[in-house]
Amino acid sequence: QTKGKFSFKYGKLEVRAKLSQGQGSWPAIWLLGENGGWPNNGEIDVMEHLNFDSIFYQTIHSYYIDVMKHENDPKHFAIASFKPGEFNVFGMEWYPDRIDLYLNGQKTFTYPKILKDTTGTQWPFDKPFYILLDQALGGNWPGPVNSKDLPQQMIVDWVRVYQQDIVK
Repeated sequence: QTKGKFSFKYGKLEVRAKLSQGQGSWPAIWLLGENGGWPNNGEIDVMEHLNFDSIFYQTIHSYYIDVMKHENDPKHFAIASFKPGEFNVFGMEWYPDRIDLYLNGQKTFTYPKILKDTTGTQWPFDKPFYILLDQALGGNWPGPVNSKDLPQQMIVDWVRVYQQDIVK
């Protein structure tokens, strides 16, 4: 993770990675707000993969979604297919009014800012976030680990962050 070392607000993130597969495997590429707690400061899951699936999940989390249960206003997640056993580029473009998620250069999901949000909790994405890359094992979502499928790894070829210079 880059907490305390590097964070950014708006821009483009790309991670070229190869995911292994196995029961209980749970690799992820995600971002959290640099300051504050979850879910108020938001979470952007660029990629979460489970077990032997050939799909992965892209999810947005916030107080608005996870506590107030506005899960479909707007829709907060997508599922996309990837190429198992090959390097794939998982990406995100983050703007003041939306977050676009990508796989291999193709847009797979957009989470928009609601302009007339009366709760004040739908868009906690106007502050710096840090990056986390991890290969978790087990848990409620992927289930138990099968020791026959170990070791598991997410091989990361590169991580790139792009930001536009603003000239005043």
